[in-house]
This record gives sequence, C-alpha cells and structure tokens, in this order.
Amino acid sequence: MKTRAVRLYGKKDLRLEEFDLPRIKEDEILAKVVSDSICMSSYKASTQGADHKRIPDDVSENPIIIGHEFAGELLEVGAKWAGRFKAGDKFSIQPALYYEAGPVGILSAPGYSYKYIGGDATYVIIPNEVMEQECLLPYHGEGFYPASLAEPLSCVIGAMHANYHTTPGSYEHQMEIVDGGKMAILAGVGPMGLAAINYVLNREDRKPSLLVVTDVDQARLDRAASIYTVAFAASRGIALHYVNTGKMADPVQELKAISGDHGYDDVFVFAPVRPVVEQGDAILAFDGCLNFFAGPNDPNFSAMLNFYNVHYAYTHIVGTSGGNNDDMKEALEIMGSGLDPAGLVTHIGGLDAVIDTTNRLPEIPGGKKLIYTHINMPLTPISDFEKLGEESELFGKLTEICNRHNGLWSVEAESYLLNFFEKNQY
Repeated sequence: MKTRAVRLYGKKDLRLEEFDLPRIKEDEILAKVVSDSICMSSYKASTQGADHKRIPDDVSENPIIIGHEFAGELLEVGAKWAGRFKAGDKFSIQPALYYEAGPVGILSAPGYSYKYIGGDATYVIIPNEVMEQECLLPYHGEGFYPASLAEPLSCVIGAMHANYHTTPGSYEHQMEIVDGGKMAILAGVGPMGLAAINYVLNREDRKPSLLVVTDVDQARLDRAASIYTVAFAASRGIALHYVNTGKMADPVQELKAISGDHGYDDVFVFAPVRPVVEQGDAILAFDGCLNFFAGPNDPNFSAMLNFYNVHYAYTHIVGTSGGNNDDMKEALEIMGSGLDPAGLVTHIGGLDAVIDTTNRLPEIPGGKKLIYTHINMPLTPISDFEKLGEESELFGKLTEICNRHNGLWSVEAESYLLNFFEKNQY
C-alpha cells in the first residue's frame, strides 16, 4: 500500500513524500491515520534532528515519519494480535515507548524513531513493540480529534499525579495534588495549560478549592475564560480566577493575596521562562509542590529557588514531560465520559500544511494545530472561517457548525470537513 507522509531527514529538513509500505508481518498492524495534532515536541524534533534523544543517528539515510498525537482506524491486523484487535477499531497511541534491550533501555517513539509509523501520514504500520508495551489504545468515543488530543491531555494528567506532599512526622510522601487545596497554573492559557484547566474542572476524584490561572496575554486569558468559565468552575466547587500578571505591580504579593496569604499547595509552570519559574517558587505554601511542566530547548536553562523555604517550609519541585499508559487510558476514559478537548484547537489544516506549521510552530499564535492527513488544506485559524465563508461553501458551512459549538471545533465540524473532501475528491 502507498502512503503519503511527512518525513524527517535532518535539522528542519522535512519532506512530504509518497512511498510504498511493506506488507505487514504477523506481529504488526496496518492502520489508517485520520488526524494528528502538532506538538511543540515535533518542532523540537525537527530543530534538533539526529541530536534529539529519540531520533536515530542515521535519520538522513533512514528518515522517520513525524507526528505523535494521532488517531485513526485499524485496517489489517496481523495474526499475533487478531485476538485483541480487529479491522475497523478506532485507536489512539501512547507514543513514549520504553522497553529493556539488554542492559539499557530504549527510548523509541512513533513520530520520532520509526520509518513506517508517525502521525503525519495517511497509512502506517504499527510495530510489534507498540502492542507489546500496551501502547495501542482503543478509542470508543465519537470522531477522531479527541483521540488525537488524548496524548497531550495525558501529559497534564501525569503532571497532576506526579505532584506530591509530605506527611508530618514521617518519611511518607503522598502522591497527587492536594484535594481541596489551592492551585496555580502559571503561563496557563497556551494549549497545554488549557488542557490542564479542562482536566481540573472535569475531574471527579479530587480537585482544588481555588484555581488561579495566569498569563500576560489578555486576549488569550479572555478566550480561556469564555471556554472554561468561572460559573462552571463554581458549579464544580472551584473558585476560578484568570489573572493578568503583566498588569500587576507585585505579582507575587497579589497572587498570595488571592490565596488568602496561604500560598499555593500546587503550582504548575507552563512556560520555560525564568521569572515565571521564580514566581512559582515564591508563591508556594508550606509543603507546596512546584511542577515544572514546560520543557526548555536550552540544556542550561536554570532559575533561582528559595532554599530557605526548601529547608524550613518543605517546598519542593518536580518535573514531568509526558504521561504513561494509565494516563492515556484515563484521558480516553474521561473524554468518553463527556470531556471535550475542542477548546485546545485553534487551527485546522491538511497534510500539505505540516512542514511549514511544524517548523514555524513557535511563531504561530493560538492553540493546537489539528491536521487531517487525507486532505490538502492550508493551515487555517478557526477565527478566519467566517471571512473565508463569504466565498467558500466549505468555510461557510464550517462557520455555521462552529457557531453552534461556541465557536469551537467539534465532531460535527470534523465529519462535515472529511465528507466534503471525500465528496469533492480533493
């Protein structure tokens, strides 16, 4: 079978190519990719090329398919896996494989390490180790884009689970955020911050009593507040505040005041910016945990921490860079129960938009850039649909649909888009 895919050959060297996939082996699965959301990690992979820890050293001779937040449909299942999977199943993938190979572990991942699997492709071959590591996950919800966004959602789920707090008088650590505690999400209205807000507001087992979300971009704060509202948070027992720290004379003192001068039990930093990290450290409560979520490009990135508080106030720091299988399963389950990640999505495009989007991702404003791999379409902001709809049947109808969904992407919009391109054979 032929596939079209965006392949990485080296630093910023991405190429959209058509080539033949080999016939699957008995321990492999042939799949159709429908959607992939472009992650900043893919930008880092393109920027670093073979220097990236997950990308093979010989990528210039054996290019890999890029993209790791993808979903689709299984087409043909090898004999080894026929008892667990079948053609027609919808799927998502946990891309961060880790398995033992002799005395060392292998950090392989679809979207970074493989010739025949990655999200920015029309068809792929899922290798045996994905199933062996239980990283091929069934998706039973509607549409495909929620399953693409299960991976980024799993990352924030993992971050919440990774936070910890101490038990006075013992050496036991209690994993998780403080139930009923005070939480701050700093630089929190980018795509991953929005995912974190969505998860916190919809989680059933534990939640903070106070959630403060900060940024310095008022337009992004306003958009977040229109999607994840203060009123909905209140209905969930959470006092939600959106705060522009750029307008504060003394952000640390004013943020502390919002907490009733208690400080914050759980602080999540969503931008690799030194002043933001230091601000997060300064607002920690006694036994507060700071989670440095944002991955910096600079291997020498550092910030000042108050070690007096580390010693006397038991403040501490953790870092997370992804979710595990259980986090992915939780993401898929909570979406199946009604959590819609559409608020993360601000742009829609086709496979032909992947190269430019990936290589310029930090320059493109907005949230998640969602790619449908079987269509050709320039990367288009949802906010531009109405203007484009004045001369385009496609965008006119998409505008109507998005307006029915609070200006957001939806399963209805996805279905119309895919049917339109199939009908018109674009």
